[in-house]
Amino acid sequence: MKRWARRDAEPFRKAHPLPEGPWREPDFTPYLDALAAAQTPAEIEAVTERVLDAAEPTIRALSDYLVAAAARWQNQNRDAAPGSPANLLMTAASRARSALALADEAGLGRLRAAYDPAPDSTPSTSPQPGATAAPPPVPPSAGPGHGR
Repeated sequence: MKRWARRDAEPFRKAHPLPEGPWREPDFTPYLDALAAAQTPAEIEAVTERVLDAAEPTIRALSDYLVAAAARWQNQNRDAAPGSPANLLMTAASRARSALALADEAGLGRLRAAYDPAPDSTPSTSPQPGATAAPPPVPPSAGPGHGR
C-alpha cells in the first residue's frame, strides 16, 4: 500500500519537494560524557534536565505536526473513533509529549529519594517528652524553572 501511495503522490511530491533522508542526529557525546562523570542524583538530574530541555522544542514540533495531520484526516480529530487514523495520530502526539513528562517525573523521583527520603519504617525509641525533631535538610537552591 505504501508503494502504491508513493506512486499516486508522485505529482504532489514534485510540486512540493521535501527534504530527503533523516534529520541530522543530535550529538549526545557531551551529555553521555557528563553522565558518566556524574556521582550524585543532583548531577545526574542536571545532565538529564539539559537533554530534556534541548529535545523539548523538537518533540513539541513533532507532536504539533501529528495533531495537524490528525486534523487533516477528514477534519475529525476531536471526535475520532478509537483506532481510526486521526485517533492514532492524536495518541502518538500525546505520547511524544508524555515521554518528556515521564522522564521529568523520573528525575523528580530520583531527587525526592535523595533530598526527601521516606521516613525509616523501623521502630525507634520514642523521643523524650519536650524534645524536638531535627530540622529537615536544607534543600538545594532553586534554579530557574522550566516548562515541563
